[in-house]
Amino acid sequence: MHPRARRWFAQQTTAAGDWPVERLRAAKDLTVVSVVLPALNEERTIGTIVEGIGKLAERTSLVDEIVVLDSGSTDRTAEVARQAGASVFHRDDVLADHGSRPGKGEALWKALYVTHGDVIVYVDADLLDFGEHYITGLLGPLLTDPETLLVKAFYDRPLLDVSLTGGGRVTELMARPLLCAFFPELAGVVQPLAGEYAARRSLLESLPFAPGYGVETGLLIDTLGKHGLGAIAQVDLGERTHGHQDTAALGRMAATILSTVAARVMPDHPLWPALTQFQREDGELRAVDSVVSAQERPPMTEVPEYRYRMKFPD
Repeated sequence: MHPRARRWFAQQTTAAGDWPVERLRAAKDLTVVSVVLPALNEERTIGTIVEGIGKLAERTSLVDEIVVLDSGSTDRTAEVARQAGASVFHRDDVLADHGSRPGKGEALWKALYVTHGDVIVYVDADLLDFGEHYITGLLGPLLTDPETLLVKAFYDRPLLDVSLTGGGRVTELMARPLLCAFFPELAGVVQPLAGEYAARRSLLESLPFAPGYGVETGLLIDTLGKHGLGAIAQVDLGERTHGHQDTAALGRMAATILSTVAARVMPDHPLWPALTQFQREDGELRAVDSVVSAQERPPMTEVPEYRYRMKFPD
């Protein structure tokens, strides 16, 4: 491991149990906290997660708003989330003049426009075992250390064939090798693709958002580049149980992550914007091409509507 990464790991890694509610309540003061769930066809799990966050908010006042950003669900995701107590927005209705794009990065970017928090906590909507420590653990470093700007989660993932302390298949086969090769200071980040993380609005609004599943990688690299390794922390949340995607879907995810990293290490040499995969239908092998988007959303501070909403000076 890179020497700086090793020192960072020792200094900036904590566990959810290190952040009791009483300590966080004392540190929160006037900080506004928004929890955001990007969601696409998650009616089975999203209600339980929203209800759990709502109970934490009611009991502790650590969460000020719960927002679900619907990425175009065709099931009852929006209805279930709303009934559970979340404010629900459809991606097509947010910054409509800028159009809508598929993927997670779009949802997270547009969520900045509809939330009010000084701190944003992102939580995936497919969790099967959500616990309040997902929120309190991620809030800990941000509420107690003004130098911390981004907090990543890591956890055991028992549904996946990976080592207990490792990430998922895309993490181990694509993201980690790329980061170790090009950004070795980030070698200590246990799960760079974790969907649970928190950050200050001042950071998120200043960074571009990569498309799709490249968004976590882009935010991590750009935070390092703009503010240094000391601005990043990570928290062990224990165990995370969730569904997993088939190999072809993971291949498309990996291609997006590769594109995100390449845009940062060789911006003058864009990659071929397609991934070819193969599937057999009725005994015939067929090539299937998928678009690998490299088009990123700009920092929200460059969006006129956001600047007006936040009362930024012209």
